[in-house]
Amino acid sequence: MKTPRLTDTRALTRNRARAMALPAPALFLHEDIIAEVKERLIEVNRTFTKLAIVTGFPDLWREAFPEADIVADEGMLALEPGAHDLVIHAMALHWANDPVGQIIQCKRALRADGLFLAAFFGGQTLHELRACLAEAEAAVTGGLSPRVLPMGEIRDLGGLLQRAGFALPVADSFTRTVHYRDMWHLMTDLRAMGEASALDARLRRPTRRKVFEDAAERYARSFGVEGGRIAASFEMVFLTGWSPHESQQKPLRPGSATHRLADVLNAPEIILPATKDET
Repeated sequence: MKTPRLTDTRALTRNRARAMALPAPALFLHEDIIAEVKERLIEVNRTFTKLAIVTGFPDLWREAFPEADIVADEGMLALEPGAHDLVIHAMALHWANDPVGQIIQCKRALRADGLFLAAFFGGQTLHELRACLAEAEAAVTGGLSPRVLPMGEIRDLGGLLQRAGFALPVADSFTRTVHYRDMWHLMTDLRAMGEASALDARLRRPTRRKVFEDAAERYARSFGVEGGRIAASFEMVFLTGWSPHESQQKPLRPGSATHRLADVLNAPEIILPATKDET
């Protein structure tokens, strides 16, 4: 059975090209992530000599990391196996039709003890817009259409690293809240980000303007902030994992501890009464 596609890749490419053709594309979130990635690499305290970056915005990331090999976020990544000690998947994994496959390909491109770092939108991104559009469409038309990309939750995304075979996997996130004049301004900015809908199951006919007008009113009522503006949330998820190597830390075997926790914490040990199943 053919796996259904989440993303219309031709529409995604078109959206990105249109954004980059604008006099001022809205790439401030990419700029935030570039700064965050650089900070995280400093904290790793290691010199990387062979870097690859998977991205749909090559010029921006090439300017930030001129020494990197820039790779398009296509289904089959143009990455040479075992050629890199650092692979960054940059703000594109949320559009992947096969995110696990993308991560596995990145792992294969790493040398032993190489670092994988992915940054992309998480499940709380644009939750305000999704709620208002859904409520408005249901009220106006009596139905619902796919409009905003479904994105993974942080508790599930960390498991992708383990499925791909990474060691020392870590998933974390932070939320950037941006204030806009109104919902129309937000939607204009999403197009300027190249993040307009590229869902394969998106509605292919024009939506009644009444739906958007109703959604804009709901947005202003429910998510308005000081100054008559609205808030939009962008959850930025980071996945970090290492290609396995014998030098890496290993978890201790259960029961192998040599000190009691009470001694380490300098606290009295409390013996709990046995339960019925333990007696």
